[in-house]
Parts: sequence; C-alpha cells; structure tokens
Amino acid sequence: MRIGIGYDSHRFAEGRKLVLGGVEIPFDRGLLGHSDGDALCHAITDAIIGALGKGDIGKHFPDSDNKWKNASSVLMLKQILDLSSSEGFEIAWIDSVIITERPKLADYIDGMKQALSQAGVPSGRISIKAKTNERMGFAGREEGLAAQAVCLLVPKEK
Repeated sequence: MRIGIGYDSHRFAEGRKLVLGGVEIPFDRGLLGHSDGDALCHAITDAIIGALGKGDIGKHFPDSDNKWKNASSVLMLKQILDLSSSEGFEIAWIDSVIITERPKLADYIDGMKQALSQAGVPSGRISIKAKTNERMGFAGREEGLAAQAVCLLVPKEK
C-alpha cells in the first residue's frame, strides 16, 4: 500500500477557459498555467506520482517542454495512471478538495468524477469536495484557486 499527497494552485487569468477535473466550467476567468491549468487534475496527478515515489508533476511534465503547452491535464493524468499500472498498482481511493470562493462547483462535481473515470480513475473511488477559504488569502481574494488530493495505491490484484 502506498499513500501520496498532491497540491496545486493557479492564478485566475482573463481570456482562459476554466477547466477543473476535466470539465469546462462557465466563469469569467480561467487558470493561468503552461497546460490547461486544471489544478484538480494536477493535484491528483501529483498525489499518484508521490505514492509511486517518482518525483513530482514538474519532473514528468516540465513547463519548459512545449509538448505540454496548453495540453489537457486529463491526458497527463492518464499517462501517470498508466505508469502506476505498469508499476503494479491501482487506485484504491482518491480524496480531493478544490478551494475557491467562486465559482460555486457543486453542480459540476459529478461531471468531474465522470471525466476522471474516463481518464482511468476507477468510478466510485474518488471524492471531490469544494470549499471556500472564508475570504482569506489568495483564494479568498479570488486571485486564484488551489486543489489538494490524497491518493491510496494498492498492489493490483493478480
């Protein structure tokens, strides 16, 4: 059994789409990032990488590599899920949280779970929560948002 933790944050930026958990969410700003800026996918990906003991997301998807410019973070997650499988592990559970004042995300969480299951996160093995930061810090001032994830990997059944 292996446990990993992941974290990501991005600034809001004009002229970008807001993508979280592989779902485009209507909002007046998106997240600034080298890829699509999907902080939830990045946190989950980093948690899996951590559980594997394989560094961090920047090692696997460096922002100095144009291959990942505007790339889908769901595809990056899928690549790490494939790595996890090749290392002999499967996801037992992912618990995650998105921290933002706006937009309100409750109506999009089921869609995020569906998009992540299409990427390879087993359906029914993920929790996604959305919380505010009670108007404190960068998330509270609506400068950006953050996401955290914990992943439990177990050996694949033979």
